[in-house]
Amino acid sequence: MEPRRRRGCGSRVLRGVFRASLPKGARVARIDFMKGIIVAAGYGTRFLPVTKTVPKELLPVGLKPSIAYIVDEFVASGITDIIIISSRRKKALEDYFDREIELEGVFAKEGAAAKLALIAPPEARIAFVRQTTMMGTGHALLQVKSLVGGEPCVVAYPDDLVVGGRPLALQLVDVYRATGKCVLSTIYEPGDVSRYGIVDPEPDGIGVRGFVEKPARGAEPSHEVSIGRYLYTPEFFDFVEEGWARHGGGEYYHTYALGRMIEAGKVAFKRAEGRRLDTGDPAGYLEAVLYSAARDPALKPALDAFVASYRTEKTGGEGKR
Repeated sequence: MEPRRRRGCGSRVLRGVFRASLPKGARVARIDFMKGIIVAAGYGTRFLPVTKTVPKELLPVGLKPSIAYIVDEFVASGITDIIIISSRRKKALEDYFDREIELEGVFAKEGAAAKLALIAPPEARIAFVRQTTMMGTGHALLQVKSLVGGEPCVVAYPDDLVVGGRPLALQLVDVYRATGKCVLSTIYEPGDVSRYGIVDPEPDGIGVRGFVEKPARGAEPSHEVSIGRYLYTPEFFDFVEEGWARHGGGEYYHTYALGRMIEAGKVAFKRAEGRRLDTGDPAGYLEAVLYSAARDPALKPALDAFVASYRTEKTGGEGKR
């Protein structure tokens, strides 16, 4: 399958209220041997009815969609070859990362350089591959196996944004360079973790000796919760293919391949630096939007005014009872 490509043009500054951050003046070398994969083919049913027509990945966090934060993270990490796994219902994703010729013409005529910068495509080569049948994330990854070229790659799910630290993809790349292993990203969750996939760490605090999906409360091997950013080596994709050949039906996930790599001692983990925002459900998405607004000088006054008004209204209402 020949992927459809979108090529950014011109200079571009990472936009948005919060973003993956680097030390002032720092530059990241392009990682020529590694591609970024974004899994974005799902239905997004938790956000119905809006996702009936609008891809969940295009819902704005601030003034920018969640998937754009992932692309910015990749570019800030030096990853500029990006493949987005999409579906027939999500043509708008391709349009978003393409040039907008009509607006470019209008803004150029107006001399509106700031507006032109806002609509400039990312400085990355972006290709789209469609998952024609929704059969799980493992099946989705099989659609790009031949395109990653036998190289390691970073796989991202736009439900998870990590802000305020170094680019998360770059954090994983650093661990890969030190270990040569697949790398899982985690966050530390001190409370109940029975709803999550949990890493069982090696004593060295780097290796992974096990992975438990939704452990019984109190039986968790750690409180390291796996989140939607992974660095996979080529061998991992071989096991994804092997597991698919044995799959009996229904949705297929990457757990078989991950288990095989863990058995071989070829998986490490990295606790993410920064704050994780979960945009995969409406409550988490609302938190991400509020977090963004609270850090945007243009939006924070409106948010503060609303909170003050709400508190006054609530206190006044209670006083009348």
